[in-house]
Amino acid sequence: MDADADMALPERSRQVARVLAEASIAGEIRQMPDSTRTAADAASALGCEVGAIAGSLVFLSGGEPILVLASGRHRVDTAGVAAQLSWQPLERATPEQVREATGQAIGGVAPVGHPAPLPTVVDTALAEYPQVWAAGGTPRTVFPTTHEELVRLTGGRALAVADD
Repeated sequence: MDADADMALPERSRQVARVLAEASIAGEIRQMPDSTRTAADAASALGCEVGAIAGSLVFLSGGEPILVLASGRHRVDTAGVAAQLSWQPLERATPEQVREATGQAIGGVAPVGHPAPLPTVVDTALAEYPQVWAAGGTPRTVFPTTHEELVRLTGGRALAVADD
């Protein structure tokens, strides 16, 4: 990303862009004219299937934040994910807990750019799409990537997070 384009991004998105560049991820963060807060909003704005949206959901397991990057077509089976990984039950984080764990607001949580790395699960359904879209740190920023890049970038575990 060139310096001028980088400076036009919100600070949270610039942080994400730096992490992407350091990891040699080619996809650049795009600012959208309208909110991409929900998977349906993002898919509509980008002209892609809702399943190609990598929704960033924060849960707590034993009080610790966990990031689940789920296909927009899925509702996360929290009991199933916790059981597969031998974790304590997953509870949805509050907006305050999400911001504390990620430094980002719900609807714009990127896979990276957080104060500290989070244990991450990447939905295997995202591998069905040659390109997926993830939030870029704000509800109006996104970037293109792949399932493989998300796993590498986050150090996450590929896992089915829902029954299709």
